[in-house]
Amino acid sequence: MRNFLIRVIINAIGIAITAQLLPGITVADNDIGTLLIIGLVFGIVNALVKPILMILTCPAVILSLGLFILVINGLMLLLTASLIPARLTVDGLGPAILGGIVMGIISIILEALLGVNDKNGGKKEREVIVIERR
Repeated sequence: MRNFLIRVIINAIGIAITAQLLPGITVADNDIGTLLIIGLVFGIVNALVKPILMILTCPAVILSLGLFILVINGLMLLLTASLIPARLTVDGLGPAILGGIVMGIISIILEALLGVNDKNGGKKEREVIVIERR
């Protein structure tokens, strides 16, 4: 649950930065509540729809050497915008794909900094050295 909440916050930060950088993506109100709602919907869409779409488009992903994943990320952003059109608008597939790339880069950086993907939740393991006497 903790990781999901962190991912929602990371998605909110990612969409805020993406909306500032790309002219085709706009957020209705640039307040924290709107960004968190967009981050929540984007996280749910990525958790539920993206795995199904990845399985269905597996041949296209393989033939394009993984580049089709960028299109899938753009489609997830478009789907999020269509679910909450009053809060997020994306002007087409081109800005959606670019937005997916920017959000992906931001997510990778923030998840690495916050340790979201670590097995032990970002906590450092202590190394114990045992010295035997003979």
